[in-house]
Amino acid sequence: MIAAGRVTVNGRPVKLGDGAVPSKDVILVDGQRLPRKKEGHIYLALHKPRGFVTTMSDERGRRCVAQLVEDLGVRVYPVGRLDKDSEGLLLLTNDGEFANLAAHPSGHVAKTYRVTIRPGVTEEQLNRLSTGIELDGQMTAPAKVKVLEEQRGRAVLEIVLYEGRNREIRRMCEALGLEVARLKRIAMGPVRLGMLQQGKHRELTKEEVRGILAEAKKGGKRK
Repeated sequence: MIAAGRVTVNGRPVKLGDGAVPSKDVILVDGQRLPRKKEGHIYLALHKPRGFVTTMSDERGRRCVAQLVEDLGVRVYPVGRLDKDSEGLLLLTNDGEFANLAAHPSGHVAKTYRVTIRPGVTEEQLNRLSTGIELDGQMTAPAKVKVLEEQRGRAVLEIVLYEGRNREIRRMCEALGLEVARLKRIAMGPVRLGMLQQGKHRELTKEEVRGILAEAKKGGKRK
C-alpha cells in the first residue's frame, strides 16, 4: 500500500482507479521515487555527461555514473566504458551475460561517435582512420568515417568502430596530429541516444535488447 501523500506516475497525478507497474513506471510519493522491484533484468541507456567516470565507485572522489542511476533501487553495471572526457550513450544492466556479449571485442557491435577535431582533416588522414592505424604494435580494425561538417580550423566526423580499445578514437587522432575537442557516442548497435537529456536514462525496448544480442552473436560467428 502506498503511503499517504502526493503520488504521481510518470509525472502525472494519480486518480482513484489508476494503475501502475512498479518495475516499469516512475512512481513518486511526495517527490521521492519508490524503489523498483528487485527482480528480473534491467537494461538501460544513459546519457553520460563529460566529467563522469564509468565506474560504480571511485577512490579519488570523482563523479561516477552510479550517481546518475541511484533512483533505480537496483544495482546495475556499465556495459563497456566511455572515458571521463567523453559523453553520450552508455548502456547499463544487471544481466552479466548480456554485458559480456555486448562489450566483448569478438562481438564487433558497432559503436557510432560524433567527433569534433582540430584543426581540420585531410583525405589522407580520413583514409588512415578508415583503414587502420598502428597502436601499441597492433593495427586498429577498419572503421567507417565520414565528414559531417567542415569549418575553418575544425571538422566534425562520424566514426563507427567495431572494436573497443581503450580511448581508441582519441589515440588514433593523436597519432595523426589531430586534437579531439569533443567526443560523443551517439549509438551502439540499434540503440540510439536520440533526444535523451544529459544525466538521464531510459529502459531499452525488447527490440533494442534483442538487436544488441543479435549483432554481438553475428559478429562472434564471423570471428
